[in-house]
This record gives sequence, structure tokens and C-alpha cells, in this order.
Amino acid sequence: MTTDSSPVRVAVIGTSVISGSFAAAVAAADGIRIEAVYSRDAERAADAAARFGAEWSSDSLDEVLGSPEVDAVYIASPNSVHAEQVAAAIAAGKHVLVEKPAVLHAREWRELVVQARAAGVVLLEAMRTEYDPGTALVRSLLPRLGTVRMASLRYAKRSSRYDQVLAGERVNMFDPALGGGALADLGVYCLHAMVSLFGMPDRLTAAVVPVASGVEGAGTVTAAYPGLVVDLSYSKISTSQLGSEIQGEDSTLVIDLIAAPRVVTLVAADGTTERHEVPGDPHPLAGEIDRFVDLIATGGDAGADQLLTEQTLELVERARSAAA
Repeated sequence: MTTDSSPVRVAVIGTSVISGSFAAAVAAADGIRIEAVYSRDAERAADAAARFGAEWSSDSLDEVLGSPEVDAVYIASPNSVHAEQVAAAIAAGKHVLVEKPAVLHAREWRELVVQARAAGVVLLEAMRTEYDPGTALVRSLLPRLGTVRMASLRYAKRSSRYDQVLAGERVNMFDPALGGGALADLGVYCLHAMVSLFGMPDRLTAAVVPVASGVEGAGTVTAAYPGLVVDLSYSKISTSQLGSEIQGEDSTLVIDLIAAPRVVTLVAADGTTERHEVPGDPHPLAGEIDRFVDLIATGGDAGADQLLTEQTLELVERARSAAA
């Protein structure tokens, strides 16, 4: 295992686009490096290892999890296999950073949290929104809004692979057997941000636009709190040109991108505006990596992080049930 003076040696499970983004963020981070890459396809694993700067690759998950040279794993495989891979990594004594959605059901997450605590390893969902400096900026400005009454959180971006779906091809992110769908891929950012900022709602309604594969291609969620209503919209079959906003009785916050805010504008009731920008150009995955490394290095408690993941997963299930 890692020591205070040595970096966390992480194995990347999966070779998708997000794995490449993770590798780029790791390259710029302190206290962590990519040791290995796993894929069921040996050639694909080797190619990704070369691109990610990893020491070695394997098409055997058992080999990766059994290696004393691996301290932790980053899981970016299809959603449907997250739970079994997380459980295997925990059993092998590895720390786990797992892409969102961490698992398909809240009950699975609760069980894995118990297993991680018993094993003495860190289990964290790679929910970039929670650890992004833009989210911290939004949170810091909320007190200036007065009583918050309405919020509209949006993430709608047409997938470059939607044309394949229209052509009748099987695409992982739109495959119900692999836990795909726009709610799990993009809507979850809105749900997580809502829970993080406002807590769990009292009531929830939802509607979806399904695609041919059977999953939701787009949808809406309306959440009710005492004195506050939050509407969420998400899509992977169309693109929104609107940002998100949080409306208070005194001022309104306009947010450019809810998953990684970079420009947040405060508009007062009299129309005056203040533009707030996140300094520099932080990588959108940098915050989650820093949090993961810090928890490992300090032996910190991830309980609050894990609860937010559990609550978000519960809302995903409630939204799907409400839309059924």
C-alpha cells in the first residue's frame, strides 16, 4: 500500500473516453499515478496503457486486483458491472474511485459502503460536480439570494453516438442492459447538485422521452421542498443553449454549466449584475482526484460523500419510478 511519501498507484478499469480524461487529470495531480490499465481486450488495454503513461496492462482483472503494485482502482466500465467490480476491489484491499453512477441501486451502494468500512479502504464516487471549485463558488453565493424559491438545473447535450442509435446499432450508453440512459449519464449531475445544495426533496415527479433501445433519451424531474420548487431537465438526444439558475427573493444566480460551473452571474432584483469566474482552467476531474488522494493519505471519513451518493441513487430510482 501507499505511504505518506509515495504516490497512490492506481489501476484504470475501462478504456473509454472518460478514462482518458481521468488519465490527463492524474498527470497534473500530486500524490497519484497510473500504474496499470485493465480491459477484457488485451490489445486495447496495452494501447490505453501507452496513452495513459501506465507501467503495464492486463486483460485479467484478478491479476490487476491481486497485484501488490496497485493501491487503488478507478472504475470506468459499463454501469451494469460497477457493483461487482467495486466489491471485488474492496475484497482485494484496494481503494476505489468509481465513475458515476456508482452503481444501479441505492441498496447496492449501502452494502458496498459497509464492505469498504470493514476492509478499511476508501470508497468514493467520481462525482465531479461535488468537488468542483465552481460548485463551491455557487454555494458561497447562495446566502446573497435571500430566500430561495425556484431553481432550474439543466444538462442537455446531444450525444455524438445518438446517430448510431437511430441507425439501430447497440450503443453502451443507450443500452438498458448496461445501465445506460440519459438520466444516469447527465441527469445525475443535476440530481446530485440539487441534493448537495438543497437536501432531499419531499416530493418528486418525472417524465421521460424514451429512445428505441428502451432507456430515457431525455427527461424532466420536478422536486418539491417546503417553500421551494426545483425543476431538472436532461437530454442526450438534444442540446440546450440555456444555463442553470437559482432564484431567490433578492437575487438570481445564473450558472453556465451545472456539472462544472466556470462563470456564475449574480443578478440582483434591481437588474445589477456581478460576474464571478472560477480562476485558472481547472480540469473538471481534478477535484474528485484530490479528494480521493486526501482521503487515502489522511484516513479521512468519506461518510458525507457516500451519503450524497446514496441519496442521489435513491432519487434516480424515484425519478424512473415516477416516470414509468
